[in-house]
Amino acid sequence: MPPLTATMRRRSWIGLRIVLIILALIITLLPVYWMVNTSLKTQVEVFTSPPTLWPQRPVLENYVNLFARRHLGAYLVNSLIIVGSAVLLSLIIGSLAAYSLARSGKGQLQEKVGFWVLAPRMIPPVALVVPMFLILQQLGLINKKLGLILVYTAFNLPFVALMMRSFFQEIPVDLEEAAMVDGASRFRSIREIILPLAAPGLVATSIFSLIVTFN
Repeated sequence: MPPLTATMRRRSWIGLRIVLIILALIITLLPVYWMVNTSLKTQVEVFTSPPTLWPQRPVLENYVNLFARRHLGAYLVNSLIIVGSAVLLSLIIGSLAAYSLARSGKGQLQEKVGFWVLAPRMIPPVALVVPMFLILQQLGLINKKLGLILVYTAFNLPFVALMMRSFFQEIPVDLEEAAMVDGASRFRSIREIILPLAAPGLVATSIFSLIVTFN
């Protein structure tokens, strides 16, 4: 049997990768397919054994029941308001804290401050339930969207500050100093120079905060 040439090995490797990608897609999309498939079945078809691959007579009754009777739309709107507000607040406040951590303090002092910023994340959330409940009760924020927004923002702030600090540290200070020499204020240099350069970090941090908050 003749040995495989470089071209044949490359084609075999590409074919193997394609097969693995297809298998990964099937495994990933199968739950989504099964969820949509089940949502279009009647209760009789759902409990039929063996299950059918596709509903014999697709119905929309489950969706009507979900949105009209169980008010899922209102729940989704509440979730979007709370999650969006918490992520936006944590990004604004956390980015300002991250900038100050990146630009002030050197060496061990900066690392100690960074550690104490991250320290609240080490506390189990269960240990904070009673104190947070009492604080929100005194402020009249129980069963209010604002109460949840403040709680989620507080939990996101340490991560946002530490993650954004690493992105700000990679941006040279010379760019800010050059802008301020030309007459720009620090706030303007942050808005027009630092934030555009840190946009990938803002996107990555906001996605992680969104996932954590929504969960």
